[in-house]
Amino acid sequence: MSSSEDLRMKDFKVPMPPMSPPPRPPAPQNPNSQSNQGTVAIASYCGASILMTVTNKYVLSGYAFNLNFFLLIVQSVVCVVAIEICKRMKIITYRDFNMDEARKWLPISLLLIGMIYTGSKALQFLSIPVYTIFKNLTIIMIAYGEVLWFGGSVTPMALLSFGLIVLSSVVAAWADIQAVLSTHGHNTAEAASNISTLNAGYLWMFINCLSTTAYVLGMRKRIKVTQFKDFDTMFYNNLLSIPVLLICTFVVEDWSSENVAKNFPLETRNNLITAMFISGLSSVFISYTSAWCVRVTSSTTYSMVGALNKLPIALSGLIFFDAPVTFFSVTAIAIGFVSGIVYSMAKIQQQKQAPTLPSSASSASQRDGLRKN
Repeated sequence: MSSSEDLRMKDFKVPMPPMSPPPRPPAPQNPNSQSNQGTVAIASYCGASILMTVTNKYVLSGYAFNLNFFLLIVQSVVCVVAIEICKRMKIITYRDFNMDEARKWLPISLLLIGMIYTGSKALQFLSIPVYTIFKNLTIIMIAYGEVLWFGGSVTPMALLSFGLIVLSSVVAAWADIQAVLSTHGHNTAEAASNISTLNAGYLWMFINCLSTTAYVLGMRKRIKVTQFKDFDTMFYNNLLSIPVLLICTFVVEDWSSENVAKNFPLETRNNLITAMFISGLSSVFISYTSAWCVRVTSSTTYSMVGALNKLPIALSGLIFFDAPVTFFSVTAIAIGFVSGIVYSMAKIQQQKQAPTLPSSASSASQRDGLRKN
């Protein structure tokens, strides 16, 4: 090779790409941190459920409180304002108001009003433990409604849980009646008055179970048409309820100055208004914390938490409202607690047998609603 060619080869230098540093290994996830998040989420969900039940009972158990529709108005307004603020802060997301969607959803909102109103009347006459136990009867009605209208099925384990639910309700009613008779005697006017109050509560509870079943099944059918997610449902339910509730409260309820003073006595007025406000916020907290539960744990864990949550709610009535603590009342709570666990296990087993179906449509829609824009 000539010297001139050597010089040309020296001048010809191929540029080398810059060396990039080796990729960093992913930071190890702390299992304790994930576990702590799950614990906090579960505790928050249980706390929100207890808070809503206790605040409602506090308002409704006030002396001669009879403005139930007004209570529902306050809760609906607080809920709509709260979720709108959360939407503007990009914590949650849901659809903007659409008149056509509102017209399609209005029958569901009317069913919701019936469900909440009858529930408030039942809670007014019954203790929290009895109300919680009897509310489980709705599970049976919904299950057989799904069999009739959606082709669902009831497994032997689910049937066992239904039997336990019925048994717990019978024991709870027996405990209530025995507590009244042991306190006031068998043949006194006060005992008769208290038993009459319990009977009114049982009647409202039965109507509430029917209206809850109609609401849940109707909402399931309507959601297939509208493709609503959970926060869409919450927004339309509460917004459409407000004008209907306003009409009901001014037409049905007594707004004379005497009755208003009786419902909001001066010495407890601020506490009652605060409790109404908190009960409205707690419905938002329940939706948010339930989605949080599913996100940091699993739908199976969430299902079990829903069953186990009945126990602290029932116990809150014994702690905060001096509900009678007897052998039969504690037994009823225990049976209801076990029935919830058995029912959750039955649903989990049924989901494993049908893996193509979503484990929780509600949970999935809640996760979607929590995604930021």
